[in-house]
Amino acid sequence: MKIGFLGGSFDPVHNGHLAAAADACDGAALDRVVFVPAAQAPLKPDPARATAADRLAMLRAAVADDPRFEVSDFEVNRGGVSYTVDTARHFHTTRPDDTLFWIIGADQLAQLSRWYEIGELTRLVEFIAVARPGHGSPAVADAAIPGLRLTPVAGRQVDISSTELRERLRHAAPVDAWMPQKAVVYLRERGLYL
Repeated sequence: MKIGFLGGSFDPVHNGHLAAAADACDGAALDRVVFVPAAQAPLKPDPARATAADRLAMLRAAVADDPRFEVSDFEVNRGGVSYTVDTARHFHTTRPDDTLFWIIGADQLAQLSRWYEIGELTRLVEFIAVARPGHGSPAVADAAIPGLRLTPVAGRQVDISSTELRERLRHAAPVDAWMPQKAVVYLRERGLYL
């Protein structure tokens, strides 16, 4: 099978995450996409605002209706800083017969050379770069990394961020247009981001 992995804080999950996963699924003919919430992302200085349990629950609610999607608790259960190469090693071991892809936004191509053990990571996974608003179409030239296998995907380029959503929620502004409804229901029930 062709399995894509989409990592991130998902603090909170939003429609941009789901659109990127669906676009990667369609654009690269993936069989499944596994969402992998980080315990602590290495390139983000601040910790997630919601607990790992809440972020997992929101993600599971958000993807429940799409049979192509699933959620892994590997990184949050492991704890600490979540390096993609460690996660790729784990899935390379647990899914040895599958072809593994790591889904990133085109905006991450410029930072890819800073990723921990990027040489090893390019050996373990292929990358799918989904276009992001303001970053144009992704291209291999955007990330001069030896051995990089990259599939560019045009995508729908949903212009929203978790940071913006947290700010809206803090001010009790509506977020329903930018988030999966089941995730909105969950965070409202738990009083998250207020």
